[in-house]
Amino acid sequence: MSVPEPEVMLRRLSVEDALIKMDRYLNDAFTAGLYSVRIVHGKGTGTLRLVVRRELARHPLVESFRPADSWEGGHGVTIARLVGK
Repeated sequence: MSVPEPEVMLRRLSVEDALIKMDRYLNDAFTAGLYSVRIVHGKGTGTLRLVVRRELARHPLVESFRPADSWEGGHGVTIARLVGK
């Protein structure tokens, strides 16, 4: 298995497709031993950002998450820390 990139691009996906892609990505990232990942949801209307963060709050592999700082992508990115092994 190859190591996933440290970020996943969800921009321009429907909410349903974005959540499926994010869940698969988080599982792959955790299995590969990544501890921190970038989730790029874009700025847009903010709907995808809200849904992504709601799902991160209850995802069993996510220890915590935060909005990205301006130099990390700002409002269009969320940084998630995965649970330690």
